[in-house]
Amino acid sequence: MSKELLPGIRQFDLTGKSAIITGGSKGLGLAMAAGLASAGANVMLVNRNADEGAAAAQEISTDYGVTALSFAADVSNAEQAEAMAQAAFDAFGQIDILINSAGINIRGPIDELTPAEFSKVMEVNVTGTWLCCRAVTPYMKKDGRGRIINLASTLGLVGLANRTPYTASKGAVVQMTRALALELAPFNINVNAICPGPFLTEMNLPIAETEEGLKFVVGATALGRWGQLQEIQGAAIFLASDAGSYMVGSMLTVDGGWTAR
Repeated sequence: MSKELLPGIRQFDLTGKSAIITGGSKGLGLAMAAGLASAGANVMLVNRNADEGAAAAQEISTDYGVTALSFAADVSNAEQAEAMAQAAFDAFGQIDILINSAGINIRGPIDELTPAEFSKVMEVNVTGTWLCCRAVTPYMKKDGRGRIINLASTLGLVGLANRTPYTASKGAVVQMTRALALELAPFNINVNAICPGPFLTEMNLPIAETEEGLKFVVGATALGRWGQLQEIQGAAIFLASDAGSYMVGSMLTVDGGWTAR
């Protein structure tokens, strides 16, 4: 058999790789960090709460036997984003993977939201993603390889009432991903996005049992349920590994069939 035709499972092996996961101490970020660790990657979890991050990192290290660190940072602050990248490089000697999972959602009718609320969502979801991509790019360029995975959303592809800040921010992430993918592909840096659908994260708990949540979220999926956190892991491992080496500028939708309708 040709050496190019590696046994499929080996393509998902992340042993020796290092990853930064923003928003990595809970929700989808923590699930993806655990997924990468299960494939052998060392991980740095980034969030604002130092104690929460340290506890999550300890749990991953214990469960998977990899090096798991935490770093407290506000991703929307340029200096802190750069310090995050430097700390990861100092710890691991390389930055192979970045997952931009930090994000917030402020819901409501447009005439009841404030400009400050709109700006806050854009600051974290868009500016934060851009700053973290910017921070790791020099390290990945120097190594001649890298994987950047942005967390967009199905709401970056379709609309939903009372979500103007969030949909605007995730639509921006979609287009940022496409543009950056074209910019960095010549450096062997693959940039893609995952577009999660209705996962039962802390962000969505407030609407989980409401009429809106049951009708327009759960009732709209082909599977008829919320996504479970572990169901995001396969997509993250795929895009981070050699298995996703020909994925560039793609929006990988993981939504239980929500956008298929």
